[in-house]
Amino acid sequence: MPDAARPRPWLVLAICCMSLLIVSLDVTILNVALPAIRSDLHTSVSGLQWTVDAYTLVLASLLMLSGSTADRIGRRRVFRIGLVVFSGASLLCSLAPGLGWLLAARMLQAVGGSMLNPVAMSIISNTFTDSRQRARAIGVWSGVVGISMAAGPILGGVLVESAGWRAIFWINVPIGLAALFLTRYVPESRAARTRRADPVGQLLVVVLLAGLTYAIIESPERGWTSPVVLGCTAAALGALLGLLWYEPRRTDPLIDLRFFRSAPFSGATVIAVAAFAGLGGFLFVGSLYLQDVRGLDPLHAGLFMLPMAVMSLLTAPLSGRMVATRGPRTPLLLAGTALTASAVLQAVGYAEHVPTGLLVVAFLLFGTGFGLVNAPITNTAVSGMPRAQAGVAAAVASTSRQVGQSLGVAVTGALMAGAAHTDPAAFTAAARTAWWIIAGCGVAVLVTGTLTSGRWARATAERAAERLAAEEAAEDAGGNGIRETKGTVDA
Repeated sequence: MPDAARPRPWLVLAICCMSLLIVSLDVTILNVALPAIRSDLHTSVSGLQWTVDAYTLVLASLLMLSGSTADRIGRRRVFRIGLVVFSGASLLCSLAPGLGWLLAARMLQAVGGSMLNPVAMSIISNTFTDSRQRARAIGVWSGVVGISMAAGPILGGVLVESAGWRAIFWINVPIGLAALFLTRYVPESRAARTRRADPVGQLLVVVLLAGLTYAIIESPERGWTSPVVLGCTAAALGALLGLLWYEPRRTDPLIDLRFFRSAPFSGATVIAVAAFAGLGGFLFVGSLYLQDVRGLDPLHAGLFMLPMAVMSLLTAPLSGRMVATRGPRTPLLLAGTALTASAVLQAVGYAEHVPTGLLVVAFLLFGTGFGLVNAPITNTAVSGMPRAQAGVAAAVASTSRQVGQSLGVAVTGALMAGAAHTDPAAFTAAARTAWWIIAGCGVAVLVTGTLTSGRWARATAERAAERLAAEEAAEDAGGNGIRETKGTVDA
């Protein structure tokens, strides 16, 4: 075996983590730069929402397609294409002359991003076959999110202060190119059975996510009763019903609804949406508050967010170890409690000039909760699933994260759009409502984590794994050519 092709699990993990780093950095750096983008491109709050959601919507829409495509044609190949597209689109973002060009470049960036994280997670799942090693690897993987949260606000503040908001996209290029060079050490892998494309399911997913998000973002300006908003809402509802009817009837669906027979998998999906909705709202409202109301520059706003980022960095590996030794329940319950406490603290004590100590405590709690929640989401999503569909299962979890973040930005941004950023009193009133919504996201993590991590939930996961394995074996017996032997990702 050539030296470059020799399996090196922890090197493969490091390479995959580089892709997660640039995608995660992009989120935290961008939020610090939002006020500067608004000033330079003369856009509204809804324009800022679209700057975030144009990326997350396209990303969420394509994650499952990218995951199944990688399973079919090769995970390393798709991973490499994603690195090239993401790095090139990041450069285009930095050159955008106006909001429309920036949104177009962000959408292209999302096309590349959709080929990175779920595919990398699938590569990790197939590289680390031992359940304990995989849980530790996922803990390291989740810790990279904490690193990006720690470095992102400060790095973003430095770049915006010294070179302008366009510089925040430059950092992706050298990291992406380095990861691209190192992919020679990543072994190629693909699914045991070729999955056919599902264009109808893909279209329905796009209509569902785009229609729902557009209705939420544009409703403050157009009104909920406007024909456009009502039409988008109806289209989203129709797409959801269409998915529920159409997908179970396909041999190779884009969204395999059989996964949701497992209560832990379904719970991980709900928790991912809730936790990342909280994160999206937290970063959006927090960044605008620190710079518009408190009058901080981007660098000092980034420093204010450092306690949250540091706690996320410290607790993510701890969460991975807890999942490996005790299962996902403990970190989920701790995460839900910390996220709820953080948001309630800010909702109760929110004012034009929140005491610095209260802000620091709230940021510490939120970082603790967010750091704890990622490892159990990822581990539960791939546990018990056939290894042949690891990419699809990981993509569902990643899609849930992006959907949650899109909704968090859309909902909190819709609240902020009704309060002029030049009026601190109006901003404070709207932000207090936003914090109660974020608190609700924390409660959802706590309750769902409790319900889907006990003995009953584990039994549903075992039954789902057995049925999936039996159905996959039956499909193999039907014969569509020579197929590889399948396994499952151990719980």
